[in-house]
Amino acid sequence: MLSEKGLHDLKKQLHPYLLLLVKTANTIKDQDISNYPVFVVYQEEEAAGLGIPVVAAEATTEGWSVNASTLEELAAKKVVAMENVERFTTVYKTNEGAICCLVWHEGNAQFVFIPATDAGPAEIVED
Repeated sequence: MLSEKGLHDLKKQLHPYLLLLVKTANTIKDQDISNYPVFVVYQEEEAAGLGIPVVAAEATTEGWSVNASTLEELAAKKVVAMENVERFTTVYKTNEGAICCLVWHEGNAQFVFIPATDAGPAEIVED
């Protein structure tokens, strides 16, 4: 799990790509692919099989890769348990205006909502 400082650092590292992530999330929604886009943010290869690449590790200073995925893919691959899908969608809807990220760090995964603007800290959602 990332600490509060780690989340703050991650937010700063992703800031240059925030507009790209917002546009990607909007495209996923606009093309009726999913109402719940999720960005898989990882340094470890075990998360590489989720979604499609958006930002390569080589582009970021700390080696973070970002893939675009959806709640539906995460549920199908059992990353999100079926019994947690409804709870996830409720939390997702309460974080409108934020980018949903599944951060994979040191073998642990956590959902984080990063505001699409510079205002406000990242919110950690424990599963």
